[in-house]
Amino acid sequence: MLVRCVQTQERGDQAMRMERGLPQHEELRQLLRERRFRANLTQRQLADKLGWNQRTISKIESGSKRVSVVELIELAAALGFDPAAALRRVAKAAKR
Repeated sequence: MLVRCVQTQERGDQAMRMERGLPQHEELRQLLRERRFRANLTQRQLADKLGWNQRTISKIESGSKRVSVVELIELAAALGFDPAAALRRVAKAAKR
């Protein structure tokens, strides 16, 4: 049982490393960082505004946590940008 869990974790870590390298993921992380900086907010301030933990923002920006559509909408509202425009920007990155 323990061996199976370790193997699953190793595969998950490997998959996470592969996902971090995709242009779409990097583009979204870059967009979120840019918007947070433009809003002149720290990770903690943004997290407080959303009612989230600062660690969640850190994980999103570092690529160790994916952003759901619902989270993207909440982030967009907190940072003052259009989530649809963000998705178009991310889609363009996939085509490069």
